[in-house]
Amino acid sequence: MEEELRHHHAPTVNIHGEDEDDDPPVLSSHALAALQEFLSEQNQSPAPQTAEEEAEEDVALVSEDWRLSQFWYDRETAETVANEVLSLCVASGSPRRVACIACPTLYAYLKKIDPSVAAQLLEYDQRFGQYGSDFTFYDYNQPEELPVDLKHAFEIVVADPPYLSKECLEKVAQTISLLASPKDCSLLLLTGEVQRDRAAELLGLWPCVFRPQHTSKLGNEFRLFTNYDPGLRLGGWEPEK
Repeated sequence: MEEELRHHHAPTVNIHGEDEDDDPPVLSSHALAALQEFLSEQNQSPAPQTAEEEAEEDVALVSEDWRLSQFWYDRETAETVANEVLSLCVASGSPRRVACIACPTLYAYLKKIDPSVAAQLLEYDQRFGQYGSDFTFYDYNQPEELPVDLKHAFEIVVADPPYLSKECLEKVAQTISLLASPKDCSLLLLTGEVQRDRAAELLGLWPCVFRPQHTSKLGNEFRLFTNYDPGLRLGGWEPEK
């Protein structure tokens, strides 16, 4: 279109408002059609995004703070775990509350996919106070210092301990036991492969085939452990060796 229009100049106008050319130039039918199509496209509002397109967008998070051992999941991991949690919510047939211990990426993607999900983020970093009442300050060194209304209030608990130490996992396990509903609670733990035996001993968890990944490439191999058999989801439980 631009090539053809480039050779058609608008008529010049003298100071008396009369055209200098005797006959005004006329666009060819092809150029006129192209111009009308261009103008029509410019006047159209952009089409609204579909749910699939919105879900594909990355969720914006605050920058990682290595001093707090913060490493955010990549989008595939965050979406996979979030969809697993939402599958658990749907399967129950009744509203379920979700506790996200030190995993703000998961919380953000849960809310992105389903804003109505009842999720609580327990996190040390005060920057996540932006989530309002969904945020609870949490220090794993004080595992039992929790608001009374959160104790034994969650049917789903997801935890990502900030450190790969025995002490850290033991303390986070204490927190999990205080948050978990005594009737029925699905537990998901994202941590290093080195914690496999401790995860089984402390919480009765088994690794899934699915391997979590982070936006920053970490040297330690990470795993996702659950206290329930996910069936075909998450690749299922890893077969016993």
